Amino acid sequence: MAHHNTAPLPPLDAHGLNIAIVHSRFNPDICHGLLEACRAELAHLGARTVDVFAVPGALEIPVALQSLIERHPDHYHAAIALGAVIRGETYHFELVANESAAGITRVGLDYNCPIANGILTTEDEAQARARMVEKGKDCARAAVEMALFQRALARP
Repeated sequence: MAHHNTAPLPPLDAHGLNIAIVHSRFNPDICHGLLEACRAELAHLGARTVDVFAVPGALEIPVALQSLIERHPDHYHAAIALGAVIRGETYHFELVANESAAGITRVGLDYNCPIANGILTTEDEAQARARMVEKGKDCARAAVEMALFQRALARP
C-alpha cells in the first residue's frame, strides 16, 4: 500500500539559506519582473543570502549554474533559473526551451542541488507578462522548500 504524505506544508522559513539566482538578460522587462518577484519572496521568507548573476540568454543559464555550484559546493542550498523564451521572438523556440530545461535538470542532478526552473516558455510577450510575478514567487518557494527537504534528509 502506498504511503502518501498529505500533511499541510509547514510555513517556509528560509533563515540560514543561501540561494543563487541566475537570470537571462534576453527579454529584459520580463526577466526583471521575474527577478523582482523572486527576490521579494525570498526576502519575505527570510533567506540569508541571495546572490544574483546575469547571463545573455536561457541557453547560458545551465553552465552558469554549474560553475557556481562547482566553485561553491557547500555554499548554496538551492538555486533559481529565471528567463523567458517567447515563441514569436525566435525560430528555434523548442531548441532553446528544451535544451535550457534539460541543462538545468542535469546540473541539479549532477551536483545534488535543488534548482527551481523559472524559465517561462510562452507563445507571446503578453502571456509572459501575465505569468512573471507568480512564477518568480513560485520559484522562490520551490527553492526554499527543496533546500529544507535536503537539509532534513542530511540530519542523522
